[in-house]
Amino acid sequence: MSSSTHQQSPSLLRYQLLYCLLAVLTLPVSGGRRSSEQQHSGVFNTSTTAILVFGDSTVDPGNNNFIPTVFRSDFPPYGRDFLNHEPTGRFTNGRLATDYIASYAGIKDLIPPYLDPNLEMKNLLTGVSFASAGSGFDPLTPAISNVIPLRKQLDYLKEYKKRVELGMGKDRAEAHIKKAAFVVSAGTNDFVLNYFLLPFRRQIYSVSSYQRFVIQLLMDFLQGLWEEGGRRIAVVGLPPIGCLPIVITLNLDKTMLTRGCVESYSAAARGFNQILKKELKSMQSKV
Repeated sequence: MSSSTHQQSPSLLRYQLLYCLLAVLTLPVSGGRRSSEQQHSGVFNTSTTAILVFGDSTVDPGNNNFIPTVFRSDFPPYGRDFLNHEPTGRFTNGRLATDYIASYAGIKDLIPPYLDPNLEMKNLLTGVSFASAGSGFDPLTPAISNVIPLRKQLDYLKEYKKRVELGMGKDRAEAHIKKAAFVVSAGTNDFVLNYFLLPFRRQIYSVSSYQRFVIQLLMDFLQGLWEEGGRRIAVVGLPPIGCLPIVITLNLDKTMLTRGCVESYSAAARGFNQILKKELKSMQSKV
């Protein structure tokens, strides 16, 4: 599932908002697929100056190493296929999808965590990740895990911009940001670790109303990126969350003790993606 523009109107050229599921690089989702080149052509191209990343564990390269949380992956077996088998804080055995995207775009091989105190200006200029494993759009989600909320990640972007301005001047920094690619990947934890696992949100929201609640928070976040200069934005939809190992394990009683996908979870993700696609198209038409 993806939508992108082929012959874009002037307004869409100003605000290249791409709905993509990165199906080639992450978990597959239902619906049609496109090649990596087709998916990213509107956001990631030869004029891209930097990649700035926001979200959860799908795109966190190690920010959680620098905050007091149990949501960490700076130990084996994480990183077993990484350079020197190093567990960097990425929740994977190797590189993240955003690392591959940065390499594909010819920018850098790895997207570093913004909170790394050893970051040099050259690394800042080509892009960083503000993402935090365990986070989500719903403010309750990061509070559960004591990780970095999306709103705080937006604050870090503002701080990042000031640091870039010091390095290259305000006018050049503004132009630099406008040509940067912004990647937003979150939402899984809102449903898996929050809505379905804990009772609080289910007491207030039905699945459909919670989908719209999270979508509105997502759209508000995108508006915040726009106000900070973001013009090329990729939004990652939800994977089939009912097939995540943690979901299968926690729901064995509902699957007759067989390790199968939990359809109710995946259905919630599909519904979320359908609403998201419509909302992004609506946003495109208004800018």
